Amino acid sequence: MKIIRFTSKKLEKVYNRTFSRQRHLEERVKKIIEDVRILGDEALLRYTKKFDGVKLSLRQIKVSQIEISGAYQNISPNFVSTLKVVIENVNRFYRKILKKSWRLKDADGAIVGENYIPLERVGVYIPAGTAPLVSTVYMTVLPAKIAGVKKIVLISPPDKDGFINPHILVVADLLKVDEIYRVGGAQGIAGLAYGTKTIPRVDKIVGPGNIYVSEAKRQVFGVVGIDMIAGPTELGIIANRYSDPKLIVADLKAQAEHARGLAVLITNSKSLAKEVKSQTENINGYIILTKNLEEAVESANKIAPEHLQILVNNPKKVLKGIRNAGAIFLGPFSPAAVGDYIAGPSHVLPTQGTARFFSGLSVSDFVKSIHIISYTKKALEKARDPLEKIAVIEGLTKHVDSVKARF
Repeated sequence: MKIIRFTSKKLEKVYNRTFSRQRHLEERVKKIIEDVRILGDEALLRYTKKFDGVKLSLRQIKVSQIEISGAYQNISPNFVSTLKVVIENVNRFYRKILKKSWRLKDADGAIVGENYIPLERVGVYIPAGTAPLVSTVYMTVLPAKIAGVKKIVLISPPDKDGFINPHILVVADLLKVDEIYRVGGAQGIAGLAYGTKTIPRVDKIVGPGNIYVSEAKRQVFGVVGIDMIAGPTELGIIANRYSDPKLIVADLKAQAEHARGLAVLITNSKSLAKEVKSQTENINGYIILTKNLEEAVESANKIAPEHLQILVNNPKKVLKGIRNAGAIFLGPFSPAAVGDYIAGPSHVLPTQGTARFFSGLSVSDFVKSIHIISYTKKALEKARDPLEKIAVIEGLTKHVDSVKARF
């Protein structure tokens, strides 16, 4: 890791990092999506053979109930009991923030409000390339379930033998995912977006993935909804001379387990910076040296990291100044790992600085709001004058007529 001062221009590439798209990648993904849109299952099978090295038949695209039941024989005996604890944590968190429909009525009888309606069909993408992300199953499916989504479809790329990791299948089964398909990459995203004879079209696609998956989600947005365009995972740590360097090094090394992951330590302590640097030479990231904690907070807000750990002796004081982060972890006993697996909030979080305007995956991602408006004659009569004046300014006189017709 490199030590860079807060005032250095070198930090611009950290502050202004964005989801990088190469022209050739954009064109390749566009071709894959178009092939799936036109050829459907035929294209899915072709690209699964090309990219995953697996030759599937048409009937093998969908994972059978027999295979799902068999997956229970290939997991550790205590996995299900462990999972129940995690599920309860996630459920408790999302039940607390579930929104309810509401109405507001004034003295003239005018009623306005919102109906919160769960989405009909959601597609969940579960990566399984460098590592099968078992935790992503419950971190995406549970918020959708709590929101009331009627149909959840899960896709995940097969391994070299054509199977999906048994732990992924077991979690999906326990959470009552409706359908599971062994297909991944841009072709899987296209299948969910446009539908094929085998895979149903969904209303929204959620879940992380590689650059092909992210680019495919970007290209199908508008045909379907998406949660976000995720880049490589990120960790920021704010620390000072009271922070334990052993914990910082451990957390930075944990972050380094992710391919292309970014790790950033922000500190006003030169001695801490040097000590951490000596133990993290091979980690992709930076140590930003600031004058004080105020500058550290400013730097963190500019980075807007996916995960932000605050390891100073009074983390709540620093928390007040943080505006941009996917998830914030306070104190020495709150490593980012607890958010990845068991705390409750989803670990599907904004990256690449998009925490400036995106939030972590939540029940609200699986719900749409419909505005409700109900006026009485008295309420409409009271609204006539301002309505007519504004409509006339806009030159939309027929709008005025539509109100006059009611009197």
